[in-house]
Amino acid sequence: MVKAVKDLGKKVFLDLKFHDIPRTVERAVTSGGKLGVDLMTIHSVGGKAMIRAAADAAAAFGAAAPKILAVTVLTSLDQSDLADVGIVGRTPAEQVRAMASFATSNGADGLVCSPKEVGELSKALKAGTLFITPGVRPAGAAVGDQKRVATPADAVRDGATHLVVGRPILAAEDPVAAALAIRAEMG
Repeated sequence: MVKAVKDLGKKVFLDLKFHDIPRTVERAVTSGGKLGVDLMTIHSVGGKAMIRAAADAAAAFGAAAPKILAVTVLTSLDQSDLADVGIVGRTPAEQVRAMASFATSNGADGLVCSPKEVGELSKALKAGTLFITPGVRPAGAAVGDQKRVATPADAVRDGATHLVVGRPILAAEDPVAAALAIRAEMG
């Protein structure tokens, strides 16, 4: 499938959120790179060695290197969800900041974070950092299972470089019209 999309001249965002031992993640990134994947995700909680292994595997592709994006905190999680998994004493925003700094200092090219945190991160991290924001919902749209959301216009204004908008387009009666409306809302 990746090759078929690349053969059409399109870019590929492989959002598999790799999270494993460093060697396994290195091999996964290498496989994606061989297919020509442009962006791929890893979990920032995989640790320094895992993030570095992903970044090094990507860098081996030189100018065609895929960008490694570290997931900070899933947009479906809130304070109580963090507590459930043992992260106590940090708000989601604090956890995102900590994981963002950790991931980018260990080689990640960008971050996957909610649009609620992108404004602060875009000011705090180095220029050129990519900010991919899921949890983007047009004004008045249902949030579904997302807990930390913002509108497309707010996400772009705050520094998002890429928006992830799934259900508001895929579940629409007219997906093309929904996508165009979201684009218009971005200004």
